[in-house]
This record gives sequence, structure tokens and C-alpha cells, in this order.
Amino acid sequence: MSDLIAEQSLTAVLKKLPEWELEDNGLTRTVEFEEFTEAIDFVNDLAEMAEEAQHHPDIDIRYVRVTLRLTTHDAGGITDADIELAQRIDRLVD
Repeated sequence: MSDLIAEQSLTAVLKKLPEWELEDNGLTRTVEFEEFTEAIDFVNDLAEMAEEAQHHPDIDIRYVRVTLRLTTHDAGGITDADIELAQRIDRLVD
């Protein structure tokens, strides 16, 4: 099991992830696309990335809006695995 990131460190980490918000022991981000098919293509690419990392986000798809939530359930909060996946997701979106 991964160690939780200390609250002081989390504040610094979030400055490097400006699109993400801290919410209920997790990181959340909403991405909006022009069309539904673009949102689905993004989720499919993300699924491959998450499977490779063996770390899976909670995904909510609402037409062209995709909301992601990252947390390490067995640790009870945010770990390095969540930060690493958030960074990879940011690169995928850009």
C-alpha cells in the first residue's frame, strides 16, 4: 500500500496541478470537449493509461463533460500514484 501524502506537501503538489481540486480525500478535475465522441475517445485513451498504471480513476461522463476523481482507496486518500496519474492525464488533455 502507498503512503498518504502529508497535507503540507499536498498544498505544494496542487500548485503544480492547477486544473485539479482537492475534494473528499481525492483529486477532481472536469474536462469539457466539443463533442460527445471526443469525450469518449478521451476516456478510452485514459482507460488504457490507467490500466497500464494499475491505478484507476472514478469517471463520470455527462455528454461532453468528463469528471475524474483520483484517490487511493486502500490508503484512504491521496498518494503518489494519484499525483502521477493526474500528471499523465494533464499531458493527455493537452
